Amino acid sequence: MTAKPVLNRAHFHTSVAQLRDLPYSRAEIAFAGRSNAGKSSAINLLTRINRLAYTSKTPGRTQLINFFAVDADTYLVDLPGYGYAKVPPAVKAKWEGLLSRYLQERAALAGMVLIMDARHPLTPLDRQMLDWFTPTGKPVHILLSKADKLSNGERALTLRRVKQELSALPHVSVQLFSSLSRLGAEDATTLLENWFSQAQQGEPGPAEVQNASGMQKESPDHTKDRG
Repeated sequence: MTAKPVLNRAHFHTSVAQLRDLPYSRAEIAFAGRSNAGKSSAINLLTRINRLAYTSKTPGRTQLINFFAVDADTYLVDLPGYGYAKVPPAVKAKWEGLLSRYLQERAALAGMVLIMDARHPLTPLDRQMLDWFTPTGKPVHILLSKADKLSNGERALTLRRVKQELSALPHVSVQLFSSLSRLGAEDATTLLENWFSQAQQGEPGPAEVQNASGMQKESPDHTKDRG
C-alpha cells in the first residue's frame, strides 16, 4: 500500500516557465492566488518549512511555476501570483495563458488551493481562476487568508457569504485561514494529504470535514506574500 505523502517532507524540485518543461508527475496540488493574498505564507505554514516558498516585498515578482516534491513524482505546485498592477500587460497576458492551460490541461493535477484575502474575497481574477478550473470537475479548496485581521463576527459573515456565492459549484470547499494565528492550518493539511492519497489510488475527490474553521462537508501572515 502506498504511503500517504506528508507535506512536511516537501523540498524544492524545479521551476518552469513553459508548459513543455513540466516534470513528470503522478499527482500534484496547485496553489493559486492574487498577489499579496498570502499564498507563499500559506505554503510555508502547511509544510512547516520556513521560506520554502519565498516571500518578497514585490508582489507578482515570481513568474515561474515552482514544484515542491512531497514524495516520488508527487508535488505541491506554486503558481505565479496574479493581479499585480505594476506587471506589464505583455507579462500579464503570458501568465494568463500559462495558468489557464496548466489548470485546464494538466492531467496529474488532483486539485487546486485558491487563496483569497478574507477582507477582499472573490475578486474578478479569483472568479476567473474558478472559471478556468471548475469545468475539470476536480476539487477546489479556498483558504480565506488573513482571517486574523477580521473580528469573529466579520469572519462568520465572510465565510457564509463566500459559501453562498459559490454554492452552485459542487466541488468547491471553503475555510477560514491565517498564517499568523495558524487558524485552519491543521484542517487544510489533512485535506491536502487526503487529496494526494485519493489521487494515488485514482480516486481524486472532495473533502469530508466540518469544523470550526469553516470547512464544508461537500464534494469538493506573518509576512507580505510574494504572490
